[in-house]
Amino acid sequence: MPSTLTPLAADFYQSESLLTDQEKGVLARLREFLESKVKPIVNDHWARAEFFPRFVVDGLAELHMFGMPWEETRPFENSAVFRGWVALELARVDASVATLVGMQNGLVMGAIGVGGSAEQRAEWLPRFASAELLGCFALTEPLSGSDSAQGLRTVATRDGDDWLISGSKRWIGNGTIATHAIVWAKSAEDGQVKGFIVPTDTPGWTATKIENKQALRIVQNADITLDEVRVPEANRLQNVNSFRETAAVLRLTRAEVAWATVGNAMGAYETAVAYGSQRVQFGKTIDSHQLIQEHYAKMLGNITASIAMCTRVSEMLDEGIQRDEHAALAKEYAGSRMRETVAWARESMGGNGIVLDNDVIRFFADAEAMYSYEGTREMNTLIVGRAITGKAAFV
Repeated sequence: MPSTLTPLAADFYQSESLLTDQEKGVLARLREFLESKVKPIVNDHWARAEFFPRFVVDGLAELHMFGMPWEETRPFENSAVFRGWVALELARVDASVATLVGMQNGLVMGAIGVGGSAEQRAEWLPRFASAELLGCFALTEPLSGSDSAQGLRTVATRDGDDWLISGSKRWIGNGTIATHAIVWAKSAEDGQVKGFIVPTDTPGWTATKIENKQALRIVQNADITLDEVRVPEANRLQNVNSFRETAAVLRLTRAEVAWATVGNAMGAYETAVAYGSQRVQFGKTIDSHQLIQEHYAKMLGNITASIAMCTRVSEMLDEGIQRDEHAALAKEYAGSRMRETVAWARESMGGNGIVLDNDVIRFFADAEAMYSYEGTREMNTLIVGRAITGKAAFV
């Protein structure tokens, strides 16, 4: 298929050229959908902290954005680098839509792809890929975030052919709108972490939207309470026997989150550059001033270096040699450079940079959530530090 993908000015080293023609064609269609259907409504939904209209979810499903990695739902052969570029393209328009796809495609379907039996994969993956079902990933708890491997308090107790799950979850994206949740709980029998596919209309499940959130406002994060939620053994992910499988899912998605932080930085950069070509001060457009051009160069350097790192870590995933520390370094580095970049973008726009109509403040605020989720900067540095020294310094 001939490529119709127009090169991005912010892709300074033309890294998109590494993609196949088919991948470029899909990316071009995604870009057109985002620009025509998503971008015009983003600020309004962000301001009201309201989830996207259903046509956004359905449009993403029609573009095969869900299920890219899995043989049961893969529309064509594609690379991890391509999937990274998808995350970037989504986030350069809006971080919330990138989070939606990352949740459905990476965490929810990833949990089933990694931890499900062949029968479970065949049953569930196509339904999530088509967006017939919308998922959430219930791992984080009120008292357990970075220490989920040890601090998980939600308990699953075997009761005949069922399991009874009780506990609490927090910061669960899509928690109030999902039809199904991937719930992680410790077994009362062996103390090991298990994964469960839980319909959210099951008695005992309560989801409450977290209000007054000032980042990723379109994402519907929730507090979840599970009060003896009954789940059949058939809904237990059959290949999850410990937290190792949970970590494997997070490893698959962490590099794509790094790509999304690059996209968020790129969106802020593009907004600032467009503004600078129109805003006049001291008799000329501000992009003619040395200090503003310095901001642009620093932002572009951050974006370019982050793309290079993310490209290699995704190639390593395809080659089967990516380890936890590789994805952790990409997330830490790209996330930190994103935080710098959105601040410079906001600064270069002066007071107008805090007005939502000018977009950049949304990228600025959303960066704070992306900087922390899927592994905080501090935790990722410790994962890398352990690889460097051979010594764990988590506590």
